[in-house]
Amino acid sequence: MDEIDKNFGKPNPNAPAALSQFAFLIGRWRCEATIPPANGESQKYEAAWIGRYILDGYVIADEYGMAIPAGETIVLGMNFRAYDSARQQWNIKWLNALTGTWTDLGPEELGGVRFDGQSIVYAFKEPQAAHAYTRATYTNISESHFTWRGEKSDDGKAWTVFMVIEAFRVAV
Repeated sequence: MDEIDKNFGKPNPNAPAALSQFAFLIGRWRCEATIPPANGESQKYEAAWIGRYILDGYVIADEYGMAIPAGETIVLGMNFRAYDSARQQWNIKWLNALTGTWTDLGPEELGGVRFDGQSIVYAFKEPQAAHAYTRATYTNISESHFTWRGEKSDDGKAWTVFMVIEAFRVAV
């Protein structure tokens, strides 16, 4: 376990090749989360994202935490990302550590997880926020940076950005 934690693990050679689509998350990230202004200044938060291979390299687990400037944690949880080769679809679950609840991310009825070579997009039913759906988009993916954009919707058709996270790789 210590070696995996220290080195973030490695993919299993027998794991589905599709697992590499989320491999950019592996490592430690310093994040700047911005919430667009409702009527004034945008709000900025510091956050951290840590990704690693788990379960002998068949799964990617990535932990995300965000705090308000006073230090109170307002988001804390972990994504578990596994690819089902037989069904050719992603199974992604979010465990909200603050509420002890699970959320299915990118279910097939909402379009699944989509890759276009430049970005990754998926939507999910929102279990706690005031809106019905959230759509997550990963863009600007490189070795040292990626952007996560969260959009909200009440009908799954009209979307509005509610948060943008700029993630910067931390050297270890």
